[in-house]
Amino acid sequence: MARAKDLQRASGRKCGGRDEHAGPPPTGFALLPWLLLGLGSFSNLLQGKAESPWIGGLGLFVFNSLYVYVTFRAFDREKRESLATRLALLTMGLVTTGLAVGYGGNWLLFFPLLGLATGATVRGRHLGRIGLLLAAYGAVLAGLREGWREAPNIGYATFLSCMVTAAILGLSEAVRELRAAREELARRAVEKERLRFSRDLHDLLGHTLSVIVVKSEAARRLAGRDLDAALAQIGDIESVGRQALTEIREAVTGYREGSLSTELTRARSALAAASVEPVVRQSGAPLAPQTEALLGWVVREAVTNVVRHSHATRCEIMVESAGERVRLTVTDNGTPTASPAPDGTGLRGLTERLSTAGGSLTAGPSPAGGFTVTAELPTTPPDPATEDPIPVVLES
Repeated sequence: MARAKDLQRASGRKCGGRDEHAGPPPTGFALLPWLLLGLGSFSNLLQGKAESPWIGGLGLFVFNSLYVYVTFRAFDREKRESLATRLALLTMGLVTTGLAVGYGGNWLLFFPLLGLATGATVRGRHLGRIGLLLAAYGAVLAGLREGWREAPNIGYATFLSCMVTAAILGLSEAVRELRAAREELARRAVEKERLRFSRDLHDLLGHTLSVIVVKSEAARRLAGRDLDAALAQIGDIESVGRQALTEIREAVTGYREGSLSTELTRARSALAAASVEPVVRQSGAPLAPQTEALLGWVVREAVTNVVRHSHATRCEIMVESAGERVRLTVTDNGTPTASPAPDGTGLRGLTERLSTAGGSLTAGPSPAGGFTVTAELPTTPPDPATEDPIPVVLES
C-alpha cells in the first residue's frame, strides 16, 4: 500500500484524487484585468473628448464583450479552435481597426488587447507569423493616425502581448497534460500489478489446493491399510503447504521466478497422487530463466486442470527446444467435455503472459481424445525492461 501511495503522490495524484498542489486550472478570469487598458478610452467618453460618443461607447461595449467571449473560450481546446471563436476574433479585429482609425490616441491600446486575445486562442506553428502581421498592422494604423513616433510602441506592445500570452498559456497547458499523462501511467501501473497479483494467486492457490486435496484423499484411503504410506502423503501435504506460503510471499513482493524442473517434479507427484500416470519428456538446449518460469506456469495450470477436471489415467508432458523456439505440450486421455474451457481464467491469464513474451498458447480437445495444452515461446524472450517501461508497484 505504501509503495502505491508513494507512486500516486509522485504522479500528482493522491489516493485516486486530484493533485492537491496543482490548484484550479486557469480560466478567462486571469485575462480580465487587462481590460483596464481600455480605461483611457472610457475616460475620453465620460469627459466628452471623443467625437460621436454613442458610436464610441457601442464600439467599446462590443469589443469588451467579444474579448470576454474569446478569452473564456481560449482555455478549452475544442472551443478555441471552433469557427465561432475565430469569427469572434476576426470581428474583434474589425472593431479594433474602426476604433483606432476613428479615435486614435488611447483607443490604439485596443491593439495590444487584440494581440492578447489572439495569443490566447491561436496556438501552433502559425502563431509567430500571425503575431508579426498583427503587430505590423497595428503599427501602420498607429503611424497613419498619430504619427510614426507612436507606431513602434503599438507594434511592440501588440507583438509582445500576443507571444507572451501564448507562451504562458501553452506552457501551463503542457504542464497539466504531462501531469495527467503521469497520473494515467501510475493508474495503469497499479492496474497492471493488480492483474499480475490476481493471476499469480489464481495459479499458485489453484494448483496448491488441488494437490493438497488430492493428497488428503490419498492419505484418507491409505490410512486404514498402509499407515506409512498415509504418513508419507501427509508429509507431502505439509511440504506443499510450506512451499505455497513461500511462493505467496514471493508473489506479493513481485519477485517470484518459477522453475520448469521444479514444476515438472511437482507435476509428477500431483498426477501420481491423483492416480494419473505421468509421462515427462524433455529435450533440447537449456532455456533462459524467464522462459523456464513461463513454461513452469503453463505446466502448473495444465496439470491442475488435469487433476481437477479430466478424469484421465495418463498425462504426457513434452518439452521440445529446437532453434529459436521451444514448445511445451501437455496431453491427457481424459474426457474432453470435462476439461476446462480454453478461455477460462487460468488459461486466459497464461495466454496474456505468453503473448507479452512473444509466445502463444492454444488449448482444446485432442483429435485422439482427451485435452491438449500447447505453449510456444522464443528460447530467448524479449527484455522486459524494453517491453514494459511502466514501473510495477503493489497496492494491497
